[in-house]
Amino acid sequence: MAKFFGTNGVRGKFNELDPTLTLKLAQAIGTYFKFGKILVAGDCRLTGPTLNAAVISGLSSVGCEVIDLGIVSAPTAEFMIEKTKAAGCIIITASHNPPEWNALKVVDGKGVAVSKERGEEIEKLMLDSKIKLAEWNKVGKISKYELAVRDHIDAIKKVLSSEKIAKIKNNKIVLDCGNGAACTIAPKLFNELGLDVLTINSHMDGRFPGRPSEPTEANVKELIAAVKTAKADAGIAWDGDGDRVIFVDETGNYVIGDKVFALSIIWKLAAQKTNGERNNDIITTVATSKAAEEVAKKYGAKTRFTAIGAPYLCEEFVKKPGAIAGEEVGGVIWPEMSLAKDGFYTAAKMVEALSEKPLSKWLSEVPVYFNVKTKIEAFGDAKKQKIVARVLNCAKKNKLKFNQIDGVRIDFPDTSSWVIVRASGTENYVRFFAEAKTEQKAKELVEQYKKIATG
Repeated sequence: MAKFFGTNGVRGKFNELDPTLTLKLAQAIGTYFKFGKILVAGDCRLTGPTLNAAVISGLSSVGCEVIDLGIVSAPTAEFMIEKTKAAGCIIITASHNPPEWNALKVVDGKGVAVSKERGEEIEKLMLDSKIKLAEWNKVGKISKYELAVRDHIDAIKKVLSSEKIAKIKNNKIVLDCGNGAACTIAPKLFNELGLDVLTINSHMDGRFPGRPSEPTEANVKELIAAVKTAKADAGIAWDGDGDRVIFVDETGNYVIGDKVFALSIIWKLAAQKTNGERNNDIITTVATSKAAEEVAKKYGAKTRFTAIGAPYLCEEFVKKPGAIAGEEVGGVIWPEMSLAKDGFYTAAKMVEALSEKPLSKWLSEVPVYFNVKTKIEAFGDAKKQKIVARVLNCAKKNKLKFNQIDGVRIDFPDTSSWVIVRASGTENYVRFFAEAKTEQKAKELVEQYKKIATG
């Protein structure tokens, strides 16, 4: 059977994820959600309007009521699920991928992203020809809702501390919207918080002319320079659909996604402690820095680990709720908002925290680790699994501590270093992550296990 779903949705270039396949997938998704009310949204990629039309047609044709939110961020779209009591949501976005890519992210009525495993059920519906068109007089109603961004902003402002926000007025913040969906919400949100806002790449353009969509340190050099030049209190950058966020502190230092999550844990657990609440578990993936686990332990919280990807974080959260969830790419789930990785609420919480001390001072509370990542090309599941199996055999042979939650993660006896080797669920790669107390040690681990994996 053909496989379409990856770790988080169906992803591909336009010659792969074309209107015909998109229509069939939408019909199957509508059938999977039992013909309920479905939200449709997307970012500003050039293929978006074409795929949007195919998605809406597919859903309506099997009898789903469709509410088109238009171009909004992924966190905005996911926030709207509970508000509208929708059965599900399809977001047309390839997130951090290059502009020639697009994807269908699928989220259910509980706010849980549909995983690869659940996606197989949708594929089966489509490929077994179990799709039935609605009768001509029972096709789904199609409508537009244009206030989703307003609703999301109001919800964020409602749960922020008004006392702290009052103290942070006139702080200077630089926003790098990356020409993506962040343009629809970020400038308005932070202006309404009373900040002195400077923006770059703040017009939507599906070609992403200002910088590549993924906000890596190499890609946000303009933001780093702008923070220094403007003597700003912080810089913020998002990926194409706004679920990932990174920071730049007032000195111009880039704050990697792992540290964004660690800071978020501090802000959430410290607030719970102040309010006399019990600090529940944090939930994160096996590829997240040990800094997150250490910070959680400091506040008396345990850490639960999942496979890599938003669907698995959401599934674990629904199974047993925690205080906060997140992953190493700067995606943080705040349950008081939704089960979406919400890059805008995360950024707003950072700005709120600036009322107490500068971002660089907050960062001093995060344990220092060094991460190194690399990848090798591998086409086909069989090839990927063969590469990962070599690492597993090595771990067993040398009696190393390991787990197979996602790929193979090996934790070394020094308790501060680890390496993970896993097959990508969305691309033709096997990925290698390593962490240690020194950058040199992390680099050595990556190279060592890359050699083992490639024979």
